[in-house]
Amino acid sequence: MAKILATEVRGGILIEVDKRLWRVVRARHVHVGGRGGAYMQVEVKDIETGSKNSLRLHTDDKIERPHVEQHKMRFLYQDADGFVFMDEESFEQTTLGADMFEGREGFMLPDMLVEVNFYNERAIGITLPTSVTLEITNTDPQAKGATASSSYKPATVETGITVMVPPFVSSGEKIRVNTDSGEYMERA
Repeated sequence: MAKILATEVRGGILIEVDKRLWRVVRARHVHVGGRGGAYMQVEVKDIETGSKNSLRLHTDDKIERPHVEQHKMRFLYQDADGFVFMDEESFEQTTLGADMFEGREGFMLPDMLVEVNFYNERAIGITLPTSVTLEITNTDPQAKGATASSSYKPATVETGITVMVPPFVSSGEKIRVNTDSGEYMERA
């Protein structure tokens, strides 16, 4: 098994803690100014039982990454059974349930390449790209004179999720969104 630094932990990856396999749901770097060092606040879900837990890791801690086979797979479509992917090498199709995405299925676009993790020949997780480009289908127009505003407005993107965007962004534009946090990054 390989070890990684706690700062390299991000949503979707698998880690081993206390001889159990966990999928990282969310990871964020926390720095409390002037009091102590920085740490990683990590929310994890047990692969076998589905129970959730929260971990606090020092930034210099080393975490075990279990030996997991990673297959590059292409997202084809979504049906009643789940999300259908095709292996890029063998062309075999695999259907994954929405529970594999931990609420990040709104970032899935047809023909997107992702890494599907297999442990003992069973699909156990998915790693999305760090950001995706999505088109805004609906948002309020910019208010006159609000060019210097620091407030954000809701925008619905092509996959149906809502992203908070700056006031200067309008319908029809493409934006980059962080798949870990769901936050607007920039115009694409």
